[in-house]
Amino acid sequence: MTESDSLPTVSIVIPAYNEEAGIRHCLVAAIEQTVPAHEIIVVDNRSTDGTRAAVEAMQSAFPDANIRLVTQDAEQGITPTRNAGFNAATGTVIGRIDADSALSPDWVEQVQIAFSTGEFVAASGPVEYYDMPMRAFGHHADDTFRKIQVKLAGKYVFLFGTNMAITKEAWLAVRDKVCADREDLMHEDLDLAVHLALEGLKVGYVSAMVVGMSARRLDSSPKDYLYYVERFERTYAKHGIRDIRLLAPMAVFLGIYPALHAGRRLQEKRTAQQWGGRPKPVTGAE
Repeated sequence: MTESDSLPTVSIVIPAYNEEAGIRHCLVAAIEQTVPAHEIIVVDNRSTDGTRAAVEAMQSAFPDANIRLVTQDAEQGITPTRNAGFNAATGTVIGRIDADSALSPDWVEQVQIAFSTGEFVAASGPVEYYDMPMRAFGHHADDTFRKIQVKLAGKYVFLFGTNMAITKEAWLAVRDKVCADREDLMHEDLDLAVHLALEGLKVGYVSAMVVGMSARRLDSSPKDYLYYVERFERTYAKHGIRDIRLLAPMAVFLGIYPALHAGRRLQEKRTAQQWGGRPKPVTGAE
């Protein structure tokens, strides 16, 4: 048996709702890996745009990539869509990313290496924002903050849905216990991490698991962004966990929002001007 034969196989699950614009970019990054994924599963959740057609086109273009298209029409929402993908996965380890994610080229390889140690049953890694300036600096800052948060979290180490992996065995152990969250109040990835901790299963952190993601969340209105950030508190409160250290991400995300939101708006305006902007109304003939 070779070393590669002893490493876990990795399925990649991508929940998708109306992601026609970015799903090709996401899939290309998932395909172009130093070690191929066991399978790439896109779970379509009632998309009304061309998401399905885009995935089907990628299936035809890359027949050897084992891209699977799963339909989850029973309920609208990220939690049942994620669950459907996890249930459909056949790899030893299930990777989970978003439809606007761009895996680093060695992501699957790094997941295999990390999970071959048996030190944990789930893990997340850092992200870098590919549509923000100073990408390398942002990656370093994100990695540093997440390492600090791991130390603060105790047994409740977070999982980050944009960049995470979990063993199939661990998923089967908690899938009937994770919250359905039909009211859409919580972070489904944090809820999963809490249930793993309650079962005595360890969540780790792997700096080498790097994923690029969009900062489009920062484009949200202040009201919507606040609701998103407060999901941290609602998730832990749902489980009776009241530890202020676990809410550190809330303070960070709220603190960076005003400047970064304004910066993205300014960059958008500059881009529009660079490409001609909107035509000015005609005030009269010369």
